[in-house]
Amino acid sequence: MKFVFPLNETELIRLFCGVRYFLDISYKGTNFHGWQIQPNGNTVQAEIEQAVSTILKTKTSVIGSGRTDTGVHATQQIAHIDVDNEIQHENLVYKLNSFLPKDISVNEIVAVRNEAHARFDAKKRTYHYHIHQRKNPFKQESSYYFNPEINISQIKKACEIIREWKNFECFSKVHTEVNNFDCEIYDVKWTLIETNHLFVVQANRFLRGMIRAMVGTLLDIGCEKSSLDDLQKILRSGDRSMAGRAVPAHGLFLEKVEYEQKIYK
Repeated sequence: MKFVFPLNETELIRLFCGVRYFLDISYKGTNFHGWQIQPNGNTVQAEIEQAVSTILKTKTSVIGSGRTDTGVHATQQIAHIDVDNEIQHENLVYKLNSFLPKDISVNEIVAVRNEAHARFDAKKRTYHYHIHQRKNPFKQESSYYFNPEINISQIKKACEIIREWKNFECFSKVHTEVNNFDCEIYDVKWTLIETNHLFVVQANRFLRGMIRAMVGTLLDIGCEKSSLDDLQKILRSGDRSMAGRAVPAHGLFLEKVEYEQKIYK
């Protein structure tokens, strides 16, 4: 590991942290105010930090690969923790799942290099958005019930336009503090199985509210409220007010977070 002196705070922490581990986490976001710790709301990060700190008997920070909003779920969220000494992975997984509420699970713990970072080293993030068009009481917290007829052909054409775009300011929540609005889209597709729709999008990063606004815009196109030409205008505008509404959070899942193999020990 190479450092340039003087070391900044982050580098010092990484140098003396002991051992760093990645946690593979799943959660149902229905009862949480998102991932990130908040002063007046129960969050996934807070629950995991409390469980880890209790088991390890020392205050331990849990750093996630990114935020998910209130009501959003995760099939795979990745977070890292630092511990003084090596741990028994399977034993800690069992103990954490005993402490955590039923809607959060730790699936796996793996050792990584000390400089590996759950957020900054993530190369690809994949999200799924679920929609069902036949009322189903078992899907009310994990899929968006949307009854109007949808033109799948038009939505697929719209996905091809999105695939070639870079700047997604038009889908970002306003007053978002970011250096730029560019995202590298690796995959974007819309599929239909019987009466169930699945939107899949993979990119290097996502902006706040981006996917839900994107799905809302695609639904407008699928319902023929907007055209493909309108989509081009929306993307060029960078204006959130021109894009579609944000669809409900409960249909959205953080599906997968990917890293280069070299970060693992």
